[in-house]
Amino acid sequence: MITDADVQAAEMRMTEKLNSTPHAITARYDRRVSRIVVSLNTGLELAIPPHIVEGLSHAKPSQLAEIEISPTGLGLHFPTLDADLYIPSLLEGLFGSSHWMAVGLGKLGGSSRSEAKAAASRSNGKLGGRPRKTAS
Repeated sequence: MITDADVQAAEMRMTEKLNSTPHAITARYDRRVSRIVVSLNTGLELAIPPHIVEGLSHAKPSQLAEIEISPTGLGLHFPTLDADLYIPSLLEGLFGSSHWMAVGLGKLGGSSRSEAKAAASRSNGKLGGRPRKTAS
């Protein structure tokens, strides 16, 4: 059976853990710079562009303006979007699922220009280039 002393000890451990972990104190959407601004208990302030975050990338400013902070301060909830962000993941640079992140990185890699890509393109052109589509 769990005693009152067990509950108090667990609550003390939780409080110590929360005090030693960065968590949100305030969160707001700044329309002027198009960023979600999160103030942490450590004094750090995050300014996150919504277009890089899964679930927020196509949101309207009015949807981003409505932000709720979880009771522990470790999560942000956007009720009109039904989207949630986890502060520790944001601090690690994780802005979505692994698949969503991979798609975003693939777009960046495909749009980059380098001498190696230009040389490969020239080489492929000497071979006749990409085959033409045939009408079926």
